[in-house]
Amino acid sequence: MGWVLLGVGLLLALYVLLRHGLRRAPPPPARPALRGRTAIVTGGSSGIGAATALELARGGARVVLAARSAPRGEAAARRIRRETGNAEVRFMQLDLASLRSVRAFASAFLRQEPHLHLLINNAGVSAGGTTEDGFSLPFQVNHLGHFLLTQLLQERLQSCAPSRVVIVASRAHCAGRLRPDTLATLGRPPPGLLSTFQDYCDSKLANVLHARELATRLQGTQVTCYAVHPGFVNTELFRHTPLWLKPLFLPLVWLFFLDAAEGARTSLHCATHEGLEPFSGRYFADCRPQEPWPPARDDRLARALWEASERLVGLGGAGGSPSPAPAAVPQ
Repeated sequence: MGWVLLGVGLLLALYVLLRHGLRRAPPPPARPALRGRTAIVTGGSSGIGAATALELARGGARVVLAARSAPRGEAAARRIRRETGNAEVRFMQLDLASLRSVRAFASAFLRQEPHLHLLINNAGVSAGGTTEDGFSLPFQVNHLGHFLLTQLLQERLQSCAPSRVVIVASRAHCAGRLRPDTLATLGRPPPGLLSTFQDYCDSKLANVLHARELATRLQGTQVTCYAVHPGFVNTELFRHTPLWLKPLFLPLVWLFFLDAAEGARTSLHCATHEGLEPFSGRYFADCRPQEPWPPARDDRLARALWEASERLVGLGGAGGSPSPAPAAVPQ
């Protein structure tokens, strides 16, 4: 029995050494003063979204947690108010898998909240499925829902400028296969054995392209936007991992993946760090601009995706979106 306990102790010690030695996180940044600023964080009830909302609230911001589950959203808002002493944290229901819900959320927010300075498009899913609007679940939640939300809130962002939009993407965009000639089937699950994985990667490529084209169209408005890779983070995004894969996958997650607070740092950096305006439309990882995969720098693809997304969410080129400016996002 003694040898068993010793072995368990050594394994635990090895785990701690490996975990903290293999993935050293940078020291936390200085907390910005955000009093008087209003932020929306989608997916703010858990994971990276909750960690982002917590830090924004600590900085004094008024924070709206936009999430699907009312019990979890209300509980997260109570916890953040308690931990930060900031009473200006509230929950509003938003289901990105329903375009009707996105419109209802935007309408309620614009009616109830006079200001918006930070829009953090954080929510995401990796599971397969089809939404009530007939689109694949990952592509609608990760891209189309956020695209519509951003368009509906764009005038408020402009009236409160300087303001920022942060779109949580992923390095998985490198495996995205969106092309101008494939956008006719946008929003439908791609064919093949790894359909759900490919769909997720396509949605992450769409996130990076969305930030790029949004920056082009918002030049001169003092609204800037950024796509971010949060790192490989242990969040509920992986709750749909197949049961047979979990015994192999979870030890790697525990050893190598960041926790939610660490994963929120690049989002917070892009939302609050001064002097990032020249980098609007760029892709950030580890709190600094990095070059995304070549398709994510394709301005023709970004424009085509924007136009296709407008049609799919029912904006049809209207929806308050400004006309595109001629200049492209800097490389």
